[in-house]
Amino acid sequence: MAQHVIRYSPSTPVPPAPPTERSSDRPVVAGDALAARFDAIRAELDVPREFPPEVLAEAVAAAAEVVLPERDETPVPFLTIDPPGSMDLDQALHIERDGDGYRVRYAIADVPAFVAPGGAVDTEARKRVATIYAPDQRSPLHPPTLSEDAASLLAGQVRPAFVWDLRLAGDGEGTAATVYRAQVRSLDRLDYEGVQREIDGGTGDERLLLLKEVGLKRIELERRRGGASLPMPEQEVTRDAEGRFILGFRPLLAVEDWNAQISLLTGMAAAEMMIRARVGILRTMPPPDEHSVSRFRRQARSLGIEWPQGEAYGEFLRRLERDNPKHLALIHEATGLFRGAGYTPFEGAAPTQPLHAAVAAPYAHVTAPLRRLVDRFGLVVCEAVSTGQEVPVWVREALPSLPDLMQAGDKKASAVERACTDAVEAAVMQSHVGETFPASVVDLNDKAGAVTVQLMDPAIVAKATGVAALGAEIRVRVRAADVATGRVELEVV
Repeated sequence: MAQHVIRYSPSTPVPPAPPTERSSDRPVVAGDALAARFDAIRAELDVPREFPPEVLAEAVAAAAEVVLPERDETPVPFLTIDPPGSMDLDQALHIERDGDGYRVRYAIADVPAFVAPGGAVDTEARKRVATIYAPDQRSPLHPPTLSEDAASLLAGQVRPAFVWDLRLAGDGEGTAATVYRAQVRSLDRLDYEGVQREIDGGTGDERLLLLKEVGLKRIELERRRGGASLPMPEQEVTRDAEGRFILGFRPLLAVEDWNAQISLLTGMAAAEMMIRARVGILRTMPPPDEHSVSRFRRQARSLGIEWPQGEAYGEFLRRLERDNPKHLALIHEATGLFRGAGYTPFEGAAPTQPLHAAVAAPYAHVTAPLRRLVDRFGLVVCEAVSTGQEVPVWVREALPSLPDLMQAGDKKASAVERACTDAVEAAVMQSHVGETFPASVVDLNDKAGAVTVQLMDPAIVAKATGVAALGAEIRVRVRAADVATGRVELEVV
């Protein structure tokens, strides 16, 4: 299936995708039926709503009483890059040349400075686990007093942060890493589209040009390590300036990949610290087993796609094209290679399997503490290790419980995104019942007489009754679409 992404901005609706992008031109007016379906989804999946009064009160007090670290890095001209209108800004970045290499400073919001262990905010966060996004609203991990204000790295505001100081060689390989608490001030609040335009047009300042330079070198190192990413189309629901919902497939901007490499670099440095100290929690995923790789190789052969012997699966995936129907079908089949991801806590000895296969290295989540529970604990572990302090007892005691909490939270967030996307798909297709559309067959279902198809315009991924070959280009008819259930019924014609 496509990756489902909900873009929600409480203050600035997202503009429609530019016409150069392959996205749906059928915006959906946010009517009562769609709003009611979003509410029903939240109720069905038990998505948290309002924060309890004691949580809000503790958050307000924490924001008023926070003590800034003594170390002052406000002169460093950090910048943030996020979707337009985002208020929960976890990361701020600065890159400069360092001799023949680079110095990357990555400031991460110091959520622990505002969240007392065992307090009301902490207890509520362990229930919520992660920020959950829907097209019309979101359920944040922390009260907005913190996540969108006092703890957020908003431009022009002095904030406490964990600062990762990463030294890189000329080829982009990390050579040293430390993390410490400091007060920082981001100067520039940027978005991905604007940064991409500046870099492409040659008008970006050195920080942005170095982001591209370092990002490309980190991508090459990932390739050499044998890392892999799945080039799955990203099915996105956004709001336009008139409050309508738009459904489309959004191509990944190059700057998003470069920026992600900085987060991966930090997560790898965090994992190394944890393993060296023999305490922490890793984000792990086992390498695909021989049976899964052999099956995937047979699927490639059956689709007529050449995969030379000796070429790693990650390198092969990089060559697949999302606008080629046969390649698209194989991309969907490749999900079988990316299974078993989880969180692995440890103390006293490193895990026997510490790797994240897609990263091709040990890796930890430490860069999104405003939106993801586990990152708060990982940051405290790494700062203690880096500064030669003992890891706090409250962190050690929490580590064993985090995998189950994160698994449940991730499952709920994914279910909400899928159900909301289904509802928008149904709203898009309601006015097209009886019409036919071109589609690509991306999966064959165990159920006889059904296939999974992807339509590019409108951007729909759904099952269709009928028989067709994997990777085939076909036409499907819309038989029914129901917003109340989020169901779209298609048939092969």
